[in-house]
Order: sequence, then C-alpha cells, then structure tokens
Amino acid sequence: MTSTPYHVSALLEESVDLLNVKPNGVYIDATFGGGGHSRRIMADLGENGRLFSFDRDMDSFQNRIEDPRFTFVHGNFRHIENFMRFYGVDSVDGIIADFGVSFHHFDTPERGFSFRYDAPLDMRMNRNSDKTAAEILKETDETQLLKILNSYADLKKTAKVAKAIINAKSQKDIETTGELYEAVRNAVDPRQEKKEIAQIFQALRIAVNHEAEDLGIFLNSTLKVLKKGGRLVTLTYHSMEDRLVKNFLKAGNIEGIEDKDFYGRISTPWKIITKKPIEASEEEVERNPRSRSARLRAAEKIS
Repeated sequence: MTSTPYHVSALLEESVDLLNVKPNGVYIDATFGGGGHSRRIMADLGENGRLFSFDRDMDSFQNRIEDPRFTFVHGNFRHIENFMRFYGVDSVDGIIADFGVSFHHFDTPERGFSFRYDAPLDMRMNRNSDKTAAEILKETDETQLLKILNSYADLKKTAKVAKAIINAKSQKDIETTGELYEAVRNAVDPRQEKKEIAQIFQALRIAVNHEAEDLGIFLNSTLKVLKKGGRLVTLTYHSMEDRLVKNFLKAGNIEGIEDKDFYGRISTPWKIITKKPIEASEEEVERNPRSRSARLRAAEKIS
C-alpha cells in the first residue's frame, strides 16, 4: 500500500444509509475497489451479519477486510447469482454497486487508463482477460469505432474522432496512451480538450471491459439474488450507466419497456426510493472532485 489512496468512495454515508443495513443481514458490495463501502457496511453489521465483496481486479485484494463476516470474491459482478449459489446463499438483504473506476486505475501508469501518463494502452480491469485497448483498436474498423464512440463517449463530433484514430493507426499501430492522445488531440474542441479526450478514453475502456453488457447482466441478476424487501443501491458516473439503471428501476428491464396494467400503472418489481438521483454536495466535490459526476439511486424489491 502507498500513501496515495486506492480510491475515495463518493456519497459514502448517503449510499450506505439507503442500503438500510440490518445487523444480521447478508449483503453484497458488487464493486469492492478500495473497500470504502464495504468497511462502512461492516461497521453496521452484527456478529451474524455477512458481506460478500466482488472485484475482478486482484489488485483490490490488498484492501481486503480481515473479519470472519467478510468474504472477498475475485470475480465479475455479472456472476453474482452463481457465486451466491456457490457460497450457499439463497438471497441477500441488499446490494450496493459503485460503477466508478478506482483512483488506483487512473493513477497507476502501467494500467493504461489515463492520458496523463505515456504507458502501454491496456485498460483491462482484469489483467487476465483477453484483449488490451491497443489490441481492440488494432482490430476495430471505422464503423465499429464510431459505434463505440457514439455509445459511450458523450461526444458530439464522434465521426471526426473516429477518422482521426483510423488515420493514425493506418500509419502505425496505436500502442500507448500517448499515441492515442496525439491521434485525437486535433479532433476535439481545444477549449475542452482534456474533458473530451477523457471521454474518448472512457469509451474505449467501456468497450475493452464489456461494461455495458456486464451491467445489464448484473442488474437482471439482482432480482434473482435480492429477497423481497431487499435494497439495490447504485452509483453511476456517465449517461449510459445511469440510463440503464433508471430504466431497470422504472420498468424492471434495462430497455425501459413499460408493462402497464388495465389502469395504466407501470408494472415493476421495484419501489423507487430516490425519486431523483442524489448528487454530491459542493463540500464533497471540493474534497473529492471525481465525485462531481456521481448519481446515486436506490430501490426496494417489492416482488
């Protein structure tokens, strides 16, 4: 461990409060990371409570909690149903998931998540997974790249960015964060250069780690793992994530397809607790600028 924090959890107290931890309950922290949410949950658990915390990146194992009530699960949260069956758990009282990327990933140059350092273009959350960001770029044509940018980058001029990347890699494979930065810097608005390049890196990271697909599978699995009256608490950080979560809580599916009864009431397995997403206060943003984009939502399973 270094003096640099692995991660600083956004909306920590607010999110755990919404989880409504019961002393003898069973809970899942789907995104362990630096362990902030897990430690806060453990503080509310009694001697018979249990917490299962998931992370696909073994770097986070260094933050594990030495407590018999705690279980670190090295795995993708898309597999929570299978893992809970493996551990002999039929249902849980609450699930919390913070979909933000840990500071550790952005602040460790060799992980290749940030253009602040010139390093191999990796971006894999699980370093045992198949393809790095560099390999994805090498195999991706302009049409596929445009789809990635349109889906995940929140940019207006994605075609210009896609063309710039294709032109650059036609000369030489893009293998480092610095090379990707140089490829796109003239294709973004110079007044918002850092923001827009961060969005490009974000889009590629989401594609590398199959984050949209994993999120959809995870959300559907929560309905099978949570007991009636159990709570789901989520923290999202960009529009794609928040849209999927909002659709899921409103309609019971990530597409947002509404099933209405005879009276026009939407049929959903959820009682939404947060009518609007909760955002970080000005004071928190000042302490932790990365909390600025966090959106906290919570719901209770009713069927």
